[in-house]
Amino acid sequence: MNERIQPLDHELLAEAASGGVDAYAALYDRYAPLMLGVARQMLRDPAAAEDLVHDVFIEAWRHADSYASQRGTVRTWLLVRLRSRAMDRLRAEQLRRRKREPGMGMGQAQADDPQRVPDQRLVIAALERLDPRQRESIELAYFEGLSAREIAERTHAPIGTVKSRIAAGLLHLRRMLGVAGGVAKDATEAGVQPGGAA
Repeated sequence: MNERIQPLDHELLAEAASGGVDAYAALYDRYAPLMLGVARQMLRDPAAAEDLVHDVFIEAWRHADSYASQRGTVRTWLLVRLRSRAMDRLRAEQLRRRKREPGMGMGQAQADDPQRVPDQRLVIAALERLDPRQRESIELAYFEGLSAREIAERTHAPIGTVKSRIAAGLLHLRRMLGVAGGVAKDATEAGVQPGGAA
């Protein structure tokens, strides 16, 4: 019996990168159910989850030529993109809620201290003005507690690039906030040393 051999994921992705619609559709059929389940868990909104999966597959098709097999499987590559975009949406929603309800969404100690609210708003505003890649690296380091190596794996960027983005982002933040050395000190305490060891 001649059984049709299914193409491997990386073969489908390579064909999709060359404009292969059928290959792209095959990848979608193969991984959309898994990704939809993850997206629903993260976003808690079925409609938003479906939109996210659609957007991630469009992005994956456009950037299929950036996939490198030595960094992981196609499945992992897709799931990392999905999780990253889901986190972006969750953070954006948190920011929207904070803007609608000043003082909400912070720790109780911060909410009880009116002096901390303007400071937090300044930091959020400054973060929004950073280069998106610098902002992503800093948020992953400070808000998710990832090391430079883990950020490199999450974003598919060389570890040296991640460290440079963090260093440049912190420098811009210091300039925007007029902080002489507080951000750099916070970075060291958080275990992130831009340009240094992971």
